[in-house]
Amino acid sequence: MNDENWKEEFKQLKTNLKPLQIRLLEEGAKSQSQALMLNDMWCEWKDLASKKKLNEPSKDPLAAKDPWDDVKTEIISPYG
Repeated sequence: MNDENWKEEFKQLKTNLKPLQIRLLEEGAKSQSQALMLNDMWCEWKDLASKKKLNEPSKDPLAAKDPWDDVKTEIISPYG
């Protein structure tokens, strides 16, 4: 999830954009109402990107490891 190239990523994630939305992403807002539309698309991208990130498998190999596997089960006798 990178805020710098969110417009390109949004166009890839959302394939059914209207021509006005595509032009707005490429050219930028020229009025307050267009800025609001652009902000709405950014919020939608942020939501889609967050959901995509949650569904990706972790790159950390230890993240899926069971913490109880490392626990040694030695029985300590109180009698020495």
